Amino acid sequence: MTDRFAPSDAVTHIRSQLDHPIIDGDGHLLEFLPLVNDLVREVAGADIADRYQRFMRRALAPDDAGFMPARVFWGLPEEHTLDRMTVTLPALTYARAEEFGLDFLLLYPSFGLTVLAIPDAEVRQAVARALNTYYAEVYTDYRDRLEPVAVIPTFTPEEAIAELDYAVTTLGLKAIVMNGVIPRATRADGAAQAWVDTLGHGSLYDYDPLWARCVELGVAPSFHGVGYGWGSRVSATNYVHNHLGNFAVAQEAVCRSLVMGGVPRRFPDLHFGFLEGGVAWAAQLYADMLGHYEKRNIEVVGMFDPRRFDLDLAAQLLDEFAGGRIAERRDRYERNAAKAKAAALPEELGFDDFAESGITAPEQIVDIFTRQFSFGCEADDPLNALAFDRALLPHGARLNAMFASDIGHWDVPDMREVLVEAWELVDDGLLDTDEFRDFTCGNVARMLTAGNPDFFAGTAVEGAVPTRVSPG
Repeated sequence: MTDRFAPSDAVTHIRSQLDHPIIDGDGHLLEFLPLVNDLVREVAGADIADRYQRFMRRALAPDDAGFMPARVFWGLPEEHTLDRMTVTLPALTYARAEEFGLDFLLLYPSFGLTVLAIPDAEVRQAVARALNTYYAEVYTDYRDRLEPVAVIPTFTPEEAIAELDYAVTTLGLKAIVMNGVIPRATRADGAAQAWVDTLGHGSLYDYDPLWARCVELGVAPSFHGVGYGWGSRVSATNYVHNHLGNFAVAQEAVCRSLVMGGVPRRFPDLHFGFLEGGVAWAAQLYADMLGHYEKRNIEVVGMFDPRRFDLDLAAQLLDEFAGGRIAERRDRYERNAAKAKAAALPEELGFDDFAESGITAPEQIVDIFTRQFSFGCEADDPLNALAFDRALLPHGARLNAMFASDIGHWDVPDMREVLVEAWELVDDGLLDTDEFRDFTCGNVARMLTAGNPDFFAGTAVEGAVPTRVSPG
């Protein structure tokens, strides 16, 4: 470090109060596209490279009907050219890390995330391979502090496993990111209907071989999908309208699908990260899932069976309390109730919405959300404190919120402020210093080392991070 990249007084003051490193659970790099484009050509040949360029040109144009949901414009810190170049040049990121107050950074793709949604399988797979080659090559001298994250396309489990094996076993990358919300044109039954596959419940494919391979390789699947272009987020003129809440809905979709599809219960040693959507959605899903289990588990859901309706008691109550136009129509009401009882499906057919999930007790939901799941939270989000509110969260739980700088994107206009913004939770009395330690170090470290205890071996923070044991 030189004086040119010295930390501010605010960063120095914060770091003086800490006895642990700061791990950035979700920063971003910005790919140097001339090299990426050449690598695509090297990996896949001229034809694939040309198809890829045509796809990118079409992606920036309206569809045949002249419509395209508004997407990000002016998404990079152009005015702060130093910041803009910092995330493009690994040596510069490395030189400025101490200025930001960060000891170790997971650097997720920027452009690379868009590749995960390319519909052309050959192009998608080739560009993913080129990108992972790029990450391994250009960051090779800086991985004691900077860990690039491999992109793993997930349109099929086979393509995901192929790229996962190459990225981890051949290139030596240790962290991965997937798209957990895959657009599909047809459903599993062959019906032509556009829908979103979320890799768990109701998926077009069995992704269990992918999760099993993640366990074998010791990597934690993380998800960074987007939800703009869905439902009401289809404004053709307003990007902010489409962007608000979109990361949260995308991460909620795959999280809910994995739980209801039984993936965490079948793979209890696998840990998952859900990025850039904050933790408020997770707190709501966690509480809502417990509430639904209480009212809809197999032991109690039978109370809603139409055969349980007491026709005699209903008749007595109608005699006593029905009047006027209701009384004039009571015969129709009673006939309909009798028909509903007669038409009810037999209980032995099964009405256990939690059967596939493998959940048989609320404590299992608590375990999944507090031990296996971690949630990327941007530094300036005041709702990050929800994760640590044991009085509010059911069963006195704590969720694993992970500090995420999001450097490289438009929501970080000055990279020197990310740690200062995160520390505001302490200044405002919303977190104590032990909770801040877990937010900025412990939670992400436990996620990464759960499958790979040596994740931090040889890094600048080796020996200074907790492993495996979750705070619960």
